[in-house]
Amino acid sequence: MKKFAAKVGAFLASEEGPTAVEYAVMLALIVVVCLSAVSTLGTKAKTTFTNVGSSIK
Repeated sequence: MKKFAAKVGAFLASEEGPTAVEYAVMLALIVVVCLSAVSTLGTKAKTTFTNVGSSIK
């Protein structure tokens, strides 16, 4: 367990790899993609339910 904690500490202390800012940018991009996908799916689902509702009447 001590080795794992030491490796995590070394990883966090090193300046190699992605920084917190890069993680924040990636997270923001992922959120934008997810929101646009949900919006598109919601619009298509609404259209489908409207068409089905109109057909039943």
